[in-house]
Amino acid sequence: MLKSYYQRKYVEAGCDEAGRGCFAGPVFAAAVILPRAFRHPLLNDSKQLTVEERNDLRPYIEEKAIAYSVAQVEVEEIDYINILQASFKAMHLALEQLPVYPELLLIDGNRFTSYKTVPHHCIIKGDGIYASIAAASVLAKTYRDAYMRKLHEQYPHYFWINNKGYGTPEHRRAIGQHGICEHHRKSFRILAAQEEGAPEDPSLVLAEKA
Repeated sequence: MLKSYYQRKYVEAGCDEAGRGCFAGPVFAAAVILPRAFRHPLLNDSKQLTVEERNDLRPYIEEKAIAYSVAQVEVEEIDYINILQASFKAMHLALEQLPVYPELLLIDGNRFTSYKTVPHHCIIKGDGIYASIAAASVLAKTYRDAYMRKLHEQYPHYFWINNKGYGTPEHRRAIGQHGICEHHRKSFRILAAQEEGAPEDPSLVLAEKA
């Protein structure tokens, strides 16, 4: 059972991102403030859920949440500021859009750039511990997946409807055959990594350890 809150005194917002390790597409982040009585038997880290479970949870979270927001940072900015900073910025944008101002932030992972003067706690694997972070992970993931399905209609040969922009074998084969497009993250040195066996952009390696 996920924990309903970190503490009782302050209004908490859980934050998480989706798509940090992808070869293509924006990085998404969500911020969610849940009532302390919030419960759902399926709620968990979005990576532990099926597509159907995530899609069932999304409207329930949106209906029951005190407040929620989802934001994205586009590929061009990811390439400019690096994926780790882009992930933090997406979280900041989501927090900025919340209709209720949070007094404490619960961040999934081990690093974060402070948002204004709001105190925060970084919690490793927090999306499997706190309900608000799990809810944020579900929203970020479902919104991003929907976005990548739309991009798939434009570029079906990359199979984004299946891989959502991650570097799966089918995605890598498609890149080898068709090259990259404007939705690929150039800073990840995808083609160079394939040709030389070199790691992708160091910021990706750094981010995946977070």
